[in-house]
Amino acid sequence: MTYLDHAATTPVLPSVVEAMTAAMAQGGNASSLHTSGRAARRRVEEARESLARDLGARPSEVIFTSGGTESDNLAVAGIYRARVRENPGRCRILASPTEHHAVLDVLEYLEQCEGAVLGWLEVDDYGRVHADTLAAAIAENPADVALVTVMWANNEVGTVNPIRELAQVAHGAKIPMHTDAVQALGQLPVDFGRCGADAMTITGHKVGGPTGVGLLLLSREVSVVPILHGGGQERGVRSGTLDVAGIIGLAVAVADAQANRVERALFLAGLRDDLIAGVTELVEDVVVAGDPGQSLVDGGPSRLPGNAHLRFPGCEGDSLLMLLDARGIECSTGSACTAGVARPSHVLLAMGVPEQEARGALRFSLGHTSTEADVAALLGAIGPVVERARKAAMAGARRRS
Repeated sequence: MTYLDHAATTPVLPSVVEAMTAAMAQGGNASSLHTSGRAARRRVEEARESLARDLGARPSEVIFTSGGTESDNLAVAGIYRARVRENPGRCRILASPTEHHAVLDVLEYLEQCEGAVLGWLEVDDYGRVHADTLAAAIAENPADVALVTVMWANNEVGTVNPIRELAQVAHGAKIPMHTDAVQALGQLPVDFGRCGADAMTITGHKVGGPTGVGLLLLSREVSVVPILHGGGQERGVRSGTLDVAGIIGLAVAVADAQANRVERALFLAGLRDDLIAGVTELVEDVVVAGDPGQSLVDGGPSRLPGNAHLRFPGCEGDSLLMLLDARGIECSTGSACTAGVARPSHVLLAMGVPEQEARGALRFSLGHTSTEADVAALLGAIGPVVERARKAAMAGARRRS
């Protein structure tokens, strides 16, 4: 198979497998007081210190979770509830409409069940939130804003947000800010201390780590109401027996991502550019979504180096995906499927893309195992696949008419 869906998950690094295998052979509950428990705790704290160094945080700011979804929920719901508890008038949450559903769905829950008022921050044609947009939204009533949440880099179109500028605006009004950095890590210069965010979401399986383990970087100055209750682990913020092996694997993966980021990002950007140039040469009317990637944001590229998001007018994204899959090429569409009904991407719609055009989107995402051969395989298949998909769409339109 030719794997071009690293933004969904990326293959586990051999070094991670080795480290986790050794850790699983040792055992021990990191909350136990006996010898095995203390040894497990030591391994967890060594991993915590390693992660803190690599991510520009203090060890006490590293909160282990089951992954990105839990970290997003804990940050958004936890900070909101803490702020409302301190002042019931703080009911407004400012967010980008292009967020991952791990953020969007908890926002919807807070709106429906806990009285939150959602303020959607307008994005430009690339899907980016600008600092002046956030400043204007806060200025409507700074006293009623509970928090701001804006993702560092978009998981669909790859656009990078100016997190440091946005955090400065939020802090100017004494408002905490959360950012989902799941896609940014390993491709952008991610540093918790320098970016200014108060909470940051990270997960392991996007950078060659295990699935089911992640972390929330959380400033000591920010109060959070837990969403899990039990043993009081992780500063009392996230109860639950720690996955020692998973945490060790996460630390190894993050260390690799940060150590190899510059070299890997340059290589992936070259592959991405070759992919885009090749497809646009072979297929008529292709539209590249997101930022062109020729400028800098917060010291890094304005588009994820490994992201190529393309729209194919006259095609259905699901048809393209399955036709490519039949040829051994794996990618993803820009749409989500809810209750079995295909819907156009909320990211593209927020960027102003017409609904019909948004249905013909594909995301090709590259990672640490990607090669020139992967791009060549796609270029060898894309022309006939698009031609077949367009004929099928035209036939379907004639039957409906």
